[in-house]
Amino acid sequence: MSQSSSHYELLVVDDSAVYRKLVEQVFSSQPYTLSFACSGDEGMKLFNERSPSFVITDWMLPDFSGFELCQRIRKDLSRPYSWIIVMTSSREKGHVVQALEAGADDYLTKPFDPEEMLARVGVGRRIIDLNRELAAKTLRMEEAARTDPLTGLPNRRAIEEWASRQMRGADRHGFPLWVILGDLDNFKQINDTFGHDAGDIVLKTFADLLKRNTRASDICGRLGGDEFILVVTHVEPGNIAATINRFRESFSALSFPLHGQSVHVTASFGVAGLLTDHEGADFSALLQKADKMLYQAKRGGRNLVQVS
Repeated sequence: MSQSSSHYELLVVDDSAVYRKLVEQVFSSQPYTLSFACSGDEGMKLFNERSPSFVITDWMLPDFSGFELCQRIRKDLSRPYSWIIVMTSSREKGHVVQALEAGADDYLTKPFDPEEMLARVGVGRRIIDLNRELAAKTLRMEEAARTDPLTGLPNRRAIEEWASRQMRGADRHGFPLWVILGDLDNFKQINDTFGHDAGDIVLKTFADLLKRNTRASDICGRLGGDEFILVVTHVEPGNIAATINRFRESFSALSFPLHGQSVHVTASFGVAGLLTDHEGADFSALLQKADKMLYQAKRGGRNLVQVS
C-alpha cells in the first residue's frame, strides 16, 4: 500500500484488549491509521495486506513470540521498511537483545508511558520518511535512465527491456510481433537551415504523434537522433503496412511554420516481423532486419514503408 509522506499505517499486535485500547488512545489525534491483531498469525496477515510503516508488538503472543514475528517480517525484503517496536514487561526485559537481533528497531517496557511511545515512534518516523525520500529519488532516477530527455519517450534501454518480455510472450503464445524503425527524411537539412531549436520542434512533434497513435498494449520510443522505434503486437501481416502508412501520411500532412516558411517533413519506415517461427529469435536480430528495411525505404525515394 502506498502512503503519503504525512500519513502512516501502524499495526498493533497484542492479545490484551486493554493494551490495544491504550495504544489506540495514544494515537487518536496523530496522523496514523491503526489496525489491530490479537495473535502473531493475524498480525502477519494484516502486515501482508497493509504493509504498515510501523509495527508495535507484544513479546508474548498466543501462538508465537514477538521474536518470531520480527524474523518473519524481516524475511520479506520486497516491501518498504517497517519500524518495529517490541513491548515487554519488566520481567521480560532480558528478551530485548533477542528482539533487536531478530530485527526489532526499538522496545518499550509495559506498562508504557504514552509520551515515551509517541517519542519512540517519532524516531521511527524520521527513518521512515528518509526511506520514502530515498525510494522516491531512486524511482525518479530509474525512470530518467529509461526516458529520452527531449521527447519524454522511452529510450532504447526501456524499449529493449519491454520488447524482450513481449518476445517471450510471442514465443509462448504464437502471436505476431513487429519492430518498426522510423527515420525523418533529410533531417540534417532542417537543422542546418533553421537551427537545432527548429529541429527539436520537429522531433517532439513526431514523438507526440507517434505516442498518440500507439496502443496501450504496444510501445514507442526514441533510439537517438532522428530515429524512432515502435514495437507492435497482434497485428496480422496483411495489416501492418497499412497501419504504418496511416501514421506516415498523418505526419507528412503536417506543416511546420519555421522562420516564416511553411515546411513539410516526411519520414521513412522499416518493418521487421516475428511471425510463426520464433525459435532463436532475439530483439537485436529483429532490429537489424528493420534497419535493413529502413535503408531500402530511404534508397527507394524516402517517405515510404518497407516491410520485410
